[in-house]
Amino acid sequence: MIDVCQLYYVDEKRVARARSRMLNSDTIIDLAEIFKVLSDPTRVRILDILAEEELCVCDIAAVVSTTQSAISHQLRILRTARLVKARKEGKMVYYSLDDDHVRSLFEEGIRHLKEED
Repeated sequence: MIDVCQLYYVDEKRVARARSRMLNSDTIIDLAEIFKVLSDPTRVRILDILAEEELCVCDIAAVVSTTQSAISHQLRILRTARLVKARKEGKMVYYSLDDDHVRSLFEEGIRHLKEED
């Protein structure tokens, strides 16, 4: 399949329809930021773990085999992107996926990968 047209022709009606359906600039930027956050394998591992149950930083660090400091840094990024949330219980802070939308996004990505096989 060729990635360019053999003939240069702009269909103004199609272009107008596509432009009218485009997301606004702020939404595009926010969505790009979410995908940028998801581009880090450690953060994806954290989301994978938290998709099953909430855990504290110590538990996540043990599962991922890295330091608590490194996990805390990644969790801050995930929280800022609203992909995970924190719940304090006494002196412990537990992390979980922010909501079912995050779970759906994660599961859709996995389904997409499995369809390639």
